[in-house]
Amino acid sequence: MLQISHNFCNIYSQTVVYSDMIDEKELLPRILHGDLKAFEVLVKQYQGLVFHVVNRIINTKEDKEDICQEVFMKVHQHLHRFEYKSRLSTWIARIAYVTAINYGKKYNNDNTVAHPADIENYSFAGEHPGQQLDKKDVTEYINRLIAQMPEQYRTVLTLFHLNEFSYQEIEEITGMPEGTVKSYLFRGRKLLKEKLNVYLKNELS
Repeated sequence: MLQISHNFCNIYSQTVVYSDMIDEKELLPRILHGDLKAFEVLVKQYQGLVFHVVNRIINTKEDKEDICQEVFMKVHQHLHRFEYKSRLSTWIARIAYVTAINYGKKYNNDNTVAHPADIENYSFAGEHPGQQLDKKDVTEYINRLIAQMPEQYRTVLTLFHLNEFSYQEIEEITGMPEGTVKSYLFRGRKLLKEKLNVYLKNELS
């Protein structure tokens, strides 16, 4: 029986590029023939990706872990449908995105849809523009800002900058038109730049 560790998705760190890191055409047939060790290799390779996607959509730690497990159960169950028309990472990210979105809709997990035009006036909880932060907290500060954005912005920014997916791949993963993806990126990055400039100004004052 397939078992996945309950704590495998406690990951939140550096950028990872997912192409050419494992020989998919050698590994996948082994998985399809019941090699669970081969599937463990796949899980270790893509658990960071799955967590990054789920983390930007779902709030609670317990739900994130459950959804990460569900995603890899689905990957294992439907792997025979993967046809190498896209990168395996794109296919897995799509499963993670849809699974998390459906969970959010089912349990009303703060899965609010916002139009790109709304982001300019978006307010951030607990924001103190005059407060100075240590320089070592810049990354944490940016992550906190992203975490408070509407779900579409969080997801697109994460997929593009952290996971290094292309516009076309993000369109495939999320189902958003490429023009919408570009709009979310442009407006989301613009807002982050404005907030970061305030941070840097306070650091230098």
